Amino acid sequence: MCGIVGISGVSPVNQLVYDALLLLQHRGQDAAGIATSKDDHFSMFKAHGLVRDVFRTRNMRSLPGNCGIGQVRYPTAGSSDSIDEAQPFYVNAPFGITFAHNGNLTNPDELREQLFRIDRRHINTNSDSEVLLNVFAHELQLASDKKLSPQEMIFTAIRALHRRVRGAYAVVAEIAGFGMVAFRDPNGIRPLCLGKNETPEGIEYIVASESVAIDGIGFEPIRDIEPGEAVYIDKDKNVFFEQCADNPRLNPCIFEYVYFARPDSTIDGVNVYNARLKMGQYLADKVARELRLSDIDVVMPIPDTSRPVAMELASRLGLEYREGFIKNRYVGRTFIMPGQAVRKKSVRQKLNAMSVEFKDKNVLLVDDSIVRGTTSREIVDMARAAGAKKVFFASAAPAVRYPNVYGIDMPTQTELIAHNRSTEEVCKEIGADGLVYQGLEDMKQAVSDLNSAIQHFDTSCFDGIYVTGDIDQAYLDRLSANRHKPKEEPKSGGMSVNMGVEND
Repeated sequence: MCGIVGISGVSPVNQLVYDALLLLQHRGQDAAGIATSKDDHFSMFKAHGLVRDVFRTRNMRSLPGNCGIGQVRYPTAGSSDSIDEAQPFYVNAPFGITFAHNGNLTNPDELREQLFRIDRRHINTNSDSEVLLNVFAHELQLASDKKLSPQEMIFTAIRALHRRVRGAYAVVAEIAGFGMVAFRDPNGIRPLCLGKNETPEGIEYIVASESVAIDGIGFEPIRDIEPGEAVYIDKDKNVFFEQCADNPRLNPCIFEYVYFARPDSTIDGVNVYNARLKMGQYLADKVARELRLSDIDVVMPIPDTSRPVAMELASRLGLEYREGFIKNRYVGRTFIMPGQAVRKKSVRQKLNAMSVEFKDKNVLLVDDSIVRGTTSREIVDMARAAGAKKVFFASAAPAVRYPNVYGIDMPTQTELIAHNRSTEEVCKEIGADGLVYQGLEDMKQAVSDLNSAIQHFDTSCFDGIYVTGDIDQAYLDRLSANRHKPKEEPKSGGMSVNMGVEND
């Protein structure tokens, strides 16, 4: 999972892009990068670390220009150790393109082969984002030979890209001499939204992964970019929209609503906070059916994501709601940290159980999901050590039994605690006295209740149904084998690049 942003402004945008990336930091903590343009000259800086640590004053000064794109990275495909795979990416032909991508392709090997053997393009990293960039660049080159208008050229290239590429992708790019482009895959798996800001000097536009990045820098949200749709903002701030997919259908990743997105974001017309409240209502009904409410003294969330779910659950069941875990906000999100040992250690660094809230109580803990089980097991142990008599556990998401191949780092079935285990077996593994999972249909209904236009979702990690229709067990086995290959040695430092670009 990554966060992307692009801003076409009327004054220098380096600070605006930086501020937007801060608001998207929850989507990726491995690396950050910004690329800006001035007079068709690109400048770029990217490095490992959080946004606030990556960019110093000298780096910001090296990013001039009124247009820019940025990304915060949480690595899925490729290597998290290589700064070469941090984004944005850049190619110098045609025209010069900077490019940032959120998602994961499911046919990168096939595309890589085509790019080398047929398109004669070289891929220098293991990143599927670089593959996607080169497909776009190649199709743009072909379209540029047809003497089309700028918008027709760009939309023709994106139509061809949609026909070749499979998987999840939300993209923002800048083309030297033309302007900014953003597009979303035909299933709309990953979110992307558009906003604007009216100033005395003119209108500025922003494209971002979440609406919070639009609101948070003082822009006004316009709408979500539709599945398969492309948006082109030229250098004069003219905006063009085009549906570029043959059969688009909205299948948003439901994990965005339960875990990844910020609660103050609105994605595809659904406010994330309200979606979590709805999930709490449905989960409460299931808890009432599966547990004896008289055995529960208090409901406690695992901060922060599950707090709305837990509050609504407690209210609906007439149970006391308390905060028993205090979160250290200077530790990253454990689910997206690389390495099981790192995640396990970070749980106790991140959370502290207050004995005064747990002592001699039967506690129902509510979390957003149970993925590998490491965090849940540690939390149950902490609750017992703090004095809880019984510890029940409720998950706002169904059991995660299958890998997600669209941008969430859970690629091997053996890493998932619920794979080939019953609810009772998972309960025993995490050491709880009882476990309730959200029903899959209930979770989907919780989101659909808030926007009836969304009838389909990507729920592949729960039901094993992959909306792109190209995933089988052989694919998952290859993914698992690649995941366990030895990693390359990490490269330190950042990468600063200044690129002069001339139009053809």
